[in-house]
Amino acid sequence: MNNSWFINPILAQIGPVSIHWYGVMYAVAFMLGYLYFHYSKHGKSMPLNSDQKDLFLAYVIGGILLGGRLGYILFYNLPYYLQNPLKIFAVWEGGMSIHGGILAVGLAILWFSKKYKVKLFELSDAVCAIAPLGIMFGRLGNFINGELYGRVATQWCLYFPSDPQNCRYPSQLLESFMEGLLLFIVLYFIRKKFPKPGYTSAAFLFFYGIFRIFIEFFREPDPQIGFLPGGITQGQLLSFALITGSIFFWIAASKKSETH
Repeated sequence: MNNSWFINPILAQIGPVSIHWYGVMYAVAFMLGYLYFHYSKHGKSMPLNSDQKDLFLAYVIGGILLGGRLGYILFYNLPYYLQNPLKIFAVWEGGMSIHGGILAVGLAILWFSKKYKVKLFELSDAVCAIAPLGIMFGRLGNFINGELYGRVATQWCLYFPSDPQNCRYPSQLLESFMEGLLLFIVLYFIRKKFPKPGYTSAAFLFFYGIFRIFIEFFREPDPQIGFLPGGITQGQLLSFALITGSIFFWIAASKKSETH
């Protein structure tokens, strides 16, 4: 049985311009966000007109891209980028932190809600409801890139081009399923059970943190960091912070609902 895995990360080459699968996956994720905001029942209930939804989506996309990149640089590989500053812009090589993206999107939502006087939880719930599907496609992009693979294994594993000597868990696919499709389904039912504003956002932070901590037991830690004291990983540490944040979100949402 051939366990080798390789898909050319470049989808197409048009002259000097390369179209990468990784970028295509991000484009698909952003298109899903657009369709959700404009055409889903939840999206239509947002207190924004069509132009405001487009502007809000631009805020969210900006937060994902800027926060994701800066988060990776600060949380995972700051010394390398200090020595190679031009590599900061080489996003096609990968290097995005979902924790940084979540933080930046949260700040973008807060800024937008203050500027346009829209309730924070109504905006954050809409983003969190569709975000898992975007994560799903992003993880598929990681898989095609052959990056962020899992730990060495003896079964249910693949050989990736960057490490042809070791068979590794395809943890990107596990992340695509758990952080993406499964989380999307969980949030759908939570929104049905707890429709009050803010609960979906709290649930997103909580369950993403839980799923990510579990997945990290299969995922290879970044080589420049390795394991932290106690055997935990950087991803688990950051996910603990998300779970902590979800508790405060849930409390704030509960208090908000009691005053209405």
